[in-house]
Amino acid sequence: MSSAPLTRNFCIIAHVDHGKTTLSDRLLEFTSTVSMRQMTDQHLDAMDLEKERGITIKMHPVAMSYPAKDGKIYKLHLTDTPGHVDFSYEVSRTLAACEGALLLIDAAQGVEAQTVANAHLAFAQGLKVIPVINKIDLPSANLELCIKQLEDILTIPGEEAILASGKSGIGIQDILEAVVTRIPPPRWTDYPTTRLLVFDSKYDAYRGVISHVRVFSGFMKAGEMMMCMSTGQRSEVKEVGVFRPGMEKTTLLGPGDVGYIVSNIKSTDEIKIGDTITHANKPAADMLPGYKEVRPMVYCGLYPLESNDYEKLKVALGKLRLNDSALIYAAETSVALGFGFRCGFLGLLHMEVVQERIRREYDVDIISTFPSVVYQVKKHGGEIVVVDNPVDLPDPASIMEISEPTIKASIHIPNEFMGDILSLVMEKRGTCDHTATLDATRVMLDCTLPLNEILMDFNDRLKSITRGYGSMDYEFGDYVVSDLVKMEIWVNGDPVDAFAGIVHRSKAETQGRKLCEKLAEIIPSQMFKIAVQAAIGGKVIARDNVREMRKDVTAKCYGGDISRKRKLLDKQKEGKKKMKLIGKVSIPPDAFIQVLKSNT
Repeated sequence: MSSAPLTRNFCIIAHVDHGKTTLSDRLLEFTSTVSMRQMTDQHLDAMDLEKERGITIKMHPVAMSYPAKDGKIYKLHLTDTPGHVDFSYEVSRTLAACEGALLLIDAAQGVEAQTVANAHLAFAQGLKVIPVINKIDLPSANLELCIKQLEDILTIPGEEAILASGKSGIGIQDILEAVVTRIPPPRWTDYPTTRLLVFDSKYDAYRGVISHVRVFSGFMKAGEMMMCMSTGQRSEVKEVGVFRPGMEKTTLLGPGDVGYIVSNIKSTDEIKIGDTITHANKPAADMLPGYKEVRPMVYCGLYPLESNDYEKLKVALGKLRLNDSALIYAAETSVALGFGFRCGFLGLLHMEVVQERIRREYDVDIISTFPSVVYQVKKHGGEIVVVDNPVDLPDPASIMEISEPTIKASIHIPNEFMGDILSLVMEKRGTCDHTATLDATRVMLDCTLPLNEILMDFNDRLKSITRGYGSMDYEFGDYVVSDLVKMEIWVNGDPVDAFAGIVHRSKAETQGRKLCEKLAEIIPSQMFKIAVQAAIGGKVIARDNVREMRKDVTAKCYGGDISRKRKLLDKQKEGKKKMKLIGKVSIPPDAFIQVLKSNT
């Protein structure tokens, strides 16, 4: 008999740092899923990187048993999700595997930008949203304000809110009771054949690909033949199980269950996130609705520091791609850096996390080029070319116009910082389209900004100007025609492709000068004078010189006529001229690393 009527699938969604993972810890404790002896802070955050940064990067599923007040024992499947805007794709995937969501609101900070974005994602998926006002034991908690914002901004009745504290354990039972009474049982369980949704997967060196699945209908057990519906690939199921929160083997997975499948799929390319798994001998007629194809917006080149680590980097990216469907990559070469990969990310934090995971988990030292966005170039004749690498920009004479991607940002800030934030938006070539008052102390600005401008330091400056109280959420907007140019860096007259960039004409000179100064400082002294130049379309816009080494050729001239010294110095000058004609400048790899690091 199916246990689906007593199963509840839900996730926790919220803005960054509103207490999702801490609340998950209390739920695990209350349901005795994890004993007090095994319990650690941020228990579901498995990566060292997550614990160090205090953020959730990957979603974490866990199965719990809860004896409710009505006397029945419910099977609860909880997924803790990331809060940062770069990982909103992880959140959308989690929501597709749930029927309900706990929406956490920090009692001291109220409704923030990402709270609104995640709530709208949940509403769009048709989920039952249960509002939880967390951290009510903080001295600065303002419950009245939170309930008013809940009603005004999110249009959720204030009486539906549950008051709780993930730190001290207040309201945990109320949350669990709300989950079993308000969230509906699993949907689509009456479909005639077996359908499982793959919402995540990871690679294990000994067992191959482990798929994380949500069962919508039917059953799956070890020994059966399964089929991936998007590719038609068949393979044998070796093991099934659930997360408690570690992987625990079970005999079968039934309707409503969230668990894992180990099959004899060994390659990371053979299974797709969002695919539907069904029985090979009795396949389903229709696939489950998957996920919209993710579109990376930030690109950079990743190169191994040691050229013989290229294969290691290739394997590392393949395994990360399985676990992170938002990452894309393709092989590329650079004159300065050798063989590497052009990688696409959802945002800058996503890029940082992937680079850190490659260094830690796969032990590959890498260097990354400047982040770049995806431009649309319209050539004379109407052909449109997509460019994600400045090196690939067509000849300026053939270009009619270049369009850059924009974002629609929702910025929540305290009133007193409005002037400074508007100045920052203007400095970044943005416009403020609309302002709205959230309450007596906070305003929300709806702004349109070029994505390229917010890549480097926008979020840091927003936080520093607002003393940490500002928050931003964004979604991708339209492509807008802009006066963009390709800026090249020449060292001794030769272009260095690793430093090429597409910049707005008004900012090209400033950025070029900064880069030339930095490079001139870092490149070791040479025997002859070397020019470091920034150029647009062959025209130099900024220049600096690498200091030259000078051997003291007059050291042995004690006294005597000045013409003797002059003769020796002139001879040295002639020698340097010849060297300049035949001498190639060698730029050490650590110079690239220092320049690229100083700009990221």
